Amino acid sequence: MRVIVSGKNMEVTDALKDAVTGKLERFSKYFKDDIEAQATLSVEKHRQIVEVTIPLNGTILRAEEENDDMYSAIDRAIDKLHKQMEKHKTKLEKRYQGHETIRFEHMPVSERNKEESKIVKTKKFAIKPMDPQEAVMQMDLLGHNFFVFTNAETDEVNVVYKRKDGNYGLIEPYF
Repeated sequence: MRVIVSGKNMEVTDALKDAVTGKLERFSKYFKDDIEAQATLSVEKHRQIVEVTIPLNGTILRAEEENDDMYSAIDRAIDKLHKQMEKHKTKLEKRYQGHETIRFEHMPVSERNKEESKIVKTKKFAIKPMDPQEAVMQMDLLGHNFFVFTNAETDEVNVVYKRKDGNYGLIEPYF
């Protein structure tokens, strides 16, 4: 597992880089050597923010934490990643029962994650062609934090969503 540590609005010290690398390398026994973990440390006003992303085959493990102390934020992000890995391992075990190909063999499975997530509501609605700005306006009018629409320019299904920082994001599929 390769670990890439970068900084945004800050200089990443060797101590911070060693802390992040050391904690993420403990997960290397669960992954192949070619997996790349990216950690971004940033400072916004008085907030210390840590974002860690580990792309797997078709799955992305991602944790974002903020705190007044960068080391506390790192610890909390690592804990979040560990929980995501447990959940992912449980799903793989259920899907591939009897197969010996699961790479997470050393990871203990928590009892809480043994129950599979259930879809409790299904909703159908017509998708109207519109531009992303109109979709954001519709989302705000509905009071939702995401909105699915057909992009009038590309004729593809897109999603706009409200980010934690108050801005908006656009998800566009590619094949």
